[in-house]
Amino acid sequence: MSAVRSTVNRVLLALVGLVLLLAGAAVLGAGSGLLDRPWTGPHDVLLATGDRTRYTDTSWWWPAVLTALALIVSAALWWLLAQPRERRLRRFAVDADDGGGAVLRGRALEEVIAADAAELPGVDHVAAVLGGTPTAPTARLLLALSPHAVPGTILDELDGAVLRRARTSAGLPVLPAEARLRAVSHRATRVT
Repeated sequence: MSAVRSTVNRVLLALVGLVLLLAGAAVLGAGSGLLDRPWTGPHDVLLATGDRTRYTDTSWWWPAVLTALALIVSAALWWLLAQPRERRLRRFAVDADDGGGAVLRGRALEEVIAADAAELPGVDHVAAVLGGTPTAPTARLLLALSPHAVPGTILDELDGAVLRRARTSAGLPVLPAEARLRAVSHRATRVT
């Protein structure tokens, strides 16, 4: 979903940028005399009094302007609220087998997942972040792999052992995870 949201954000930003660019070009065109009414000096206005007050006596003008502005503000607020909240999950409920429950800190599960994944052969460093909602947590992992690591094996072990243990220990039926792998770049050292 975040890829779709990212694409929509880019398209909307491009459209807003294009509208602003065209509006700026129109103002520059009117100011430089390229359009039908040349701008004659610093005390001149781009729109004459007749152009500015042409529709003010009609009954539809102000309701149309206010409706358009309300739609623009509503769309901007909707867009702002639709953005993802990239927050860490502070705590979430764990269902105990005895019918009770407990609250688990999100950082505690992050540290356990990172420590468990760091034990995999070929993994140099792991960063884990727990996100989502308290009822449906998700995990994001960044694994730094050593040069001899086999990514397919690491992903199988990550899903088969590390995330399964995390799901079991936290009492979660599922724990969706996104793992990003990157190679560790080591500096060359001179041997003398």
